[in-house]
Amino acid sequence: MRPGGLALAVSSLVALGTGPPPPSSQPLPARMADTGGGTQLITAVAPQAASTTGTVTWWDRRDGRWVKAGSARARFGVNGLVQGASREQGTNTTPTGLFGLPYAFGIEAAPRGTAYRYRRVHRDSWWCQDNESRSYNRWTEPRAADCRSAESEHLITYGERYAHALVIGFNYRRPVRGRGAGIFLHVHGRGATAGCVSVPKDAMRRILTWADPARRPHIAVGTTSGATAVTRY
Repeated sequence: MRPGGLALAVSSLVALGTGPPPPSSQPLPARMADTGGGTQLITAVAPQAASTTGTVTWWDRRDGRWVKAGSARARFGVNGLVQGASREQGTNTTPTGLFGLPYAFGIEAAPRGTAYRYRRVHRDSWWCQDNESRSYNRWTEPRAADCRSAESEHLITYGERYAHALVIGFNYRRPVRGRGAGIFLHVHGRGATAGCVSVPKDAMRRILTWADPARRPHIAVGTTSGATAVTRY
């Protein structure tokens, strides 16, 4: 082969479309810096940080490639999205980042086929958001003595929104006081959320029957571009 012939041949292959696909044509998880190391992933993506709507997509990794398993319209915090590391409690913003999914819960029974650990909501089930409580950002049943009811979610009162939900592991493993508590993937309410991510009920049920804890699913929350871009995670 003449000098430079190999480079020319490679260039020709790329020009003909037989080389590696450009990054923009790859599925979203393939363009992310980190997907959590498992073989399942949920992406919750808004057009920009001020958005209150977007798309949730769930993905499977098969034979070394990410394949879309389903998608649904999503809602985010009424005040948009903000980087998880700098979020402040009470701002009604959805934290961005890559998070684990510790367990599922719901007022209704788990959909048939659910593999995730699923906690049923009872009348004495609470999620503590009291910064002064030892139970901060934890489910308590009954409500912890040091957790004020005004600073907690009485889960059963959320009705259809908590028919089914997945706990998003934001500020969960080592909670930082004042950063926020009770961030879930749950069923749509009437509009934007107080900081959670929501999807239609049928989508939430499909996600629960799809998710397999043995495959270590994570959720990546972010925007299509900018400082909160989901591809950064």
